[in-house]
Amino acid sequence: MYAVIHTGGKQYRVQEGEVLRVEKLSAEAGSQIEFDRVLLVGEGEALTIGRPFVEGGKVTATVRAHGKGDKVEIVKFRRRKHYMRRKGHRQLFTELEITAIQGA
Repeated sequence: MYAVIHTGGKQYRVQEGEVLRVEKLSAEAGSQIEFDRVLLVGEGEALTIGRPFVEGGKVTATVRAHGKGDKVEIVKFRRRKHYMRRKGHRQLFTELEITAIQGA
């Protein structure tokens, strides 16, 4: 069984036992989180599509860790004008393990 959930402004296709990284969530490591914004639940040929969300659909996940992603370098440069700006960014993330999927 798989589901499509909405969190952090993005959509993720998840399955039970899967580990994924999402935008940082305010939860302690080791705690349980429930996502009720489920857009789709499916198993094989059977699909349940929400309008906009599936009623009774819920995905439960365990928070494994928090961290920072790889550094992204931002460089602005104009040739022959003595203009160059450098900046770096590391996005915060939460690592989740999907434990259960419930569908309508």
